[in-house]
Amino acid sequence: MVRILGVGLLIVLLAPVAPAQQYEPGDEGTFSIIGRDPSTGQLGMAVHSKTIAVGSRTRGGKGGVAVFAHQSASNPMYSAIGIELLEAGMTPQQALDMMLRSDEGRNSRQVAILDAQGRTAAWTSPTITDWKGHTCGVNYCAQGNTLTGPEVVEAMARSFESSSSSGAPLAERLLDALEAGQAQGGDRRGVQSASLMVLKPLAIQNFGDRELDLRVDEHRTPFAELRRILNAVRSGEILSEANARLSAKDLKGALEKATAAREKSPTNDSAWVALANIHLQMGQRHEALSAISRAVELNPANKRQLQSNKAFEALYKDPDFLKIVGSSLKN
Repeated sequence: MVRILGVGLLIVLLAPVAPAQQYEPGDEGTFSIIGRDPSTGQLGMAVHSKTIAVGSRTRGGKGGVAVFAHQSASNPMYSAIGIELLEAGMTPQQALDMMLRSDEGRNSRQVAILDAQGRTAAWTSPTITDWKGHTCGVNYCAQGNTLTGPEVVEAMARSFESSSSSGAPLAERLLDALEAGQAQGGDRRGVQSASLMVLKPLAIQNFGDRELDLRVDEHRTPFAELRRILNAVRSGEILSEANARLSAKDLKGALEKATAAREKSPTNDSAWVALANIHLQMGQRHEALSAISRAVELNPANKRQLQSNKAFEALYKDPDFLKIVGSSLKN
């Protein structure tokens, strides 16, 4: 139920709508999905467009409140004002209806809202570029315009629905859905930029509520690049677990985690350094040196870092180690 708003508060909430009518970036074809994970309370969005830096202007939200997609003629005021309206007690549909009534540019908009309770609302103007449309289901909305056809949105919806019991993190589910849309044709003009955002279940004052905020602003293969970056993030998370095992003197467990981190992101040089450290502590010199060599190959700056890393002190006079990192070690 909507709380009764005092006249003063109502004026404050509606005052920003006038500037919203003046914010008119160019039209951009876009397809996206916003989703919620009820088990974690996370909200998120994945988006792609054949325009540069689509993630800079088509998404918004606040942890614990809602996530917004605003595309075609994207207008960030929809998320800014929408958050205030939802926090004042409106439902997503009530908030969207109010914003659309106040927006003279509504006929060039495509907007979707998903709140922390899983409630949705969406609008696709009948006058924006075909193919356009949206579909909302339990804990998601999928939408797009300038698409090859309705199968793009349908594929995103199917993917997200089918993964609801998979146990996969929200970020992976959203990216999987976006890739499913692309597999059906995606933006009819091609590919250029993509973005993935996940909001924490609670925003505390002005502290960050972004659990994840990844953007590929311009790339020939933005989907593959976004996946690579997400895998690098996950690799780092697994590596933290490996370091915790190592601190607990659980070398076997540390090796398993470090190996998993390397497999998740083979170009993560930190994973190779961790593997080298663990192998060395296990008395496996050859394996340690092999991992060191790969770490240096991936990131030459590791030469200097390894020269002063006390974890490798046992190798400081090892000729094979010195061949890899250089012979500038100080006595």
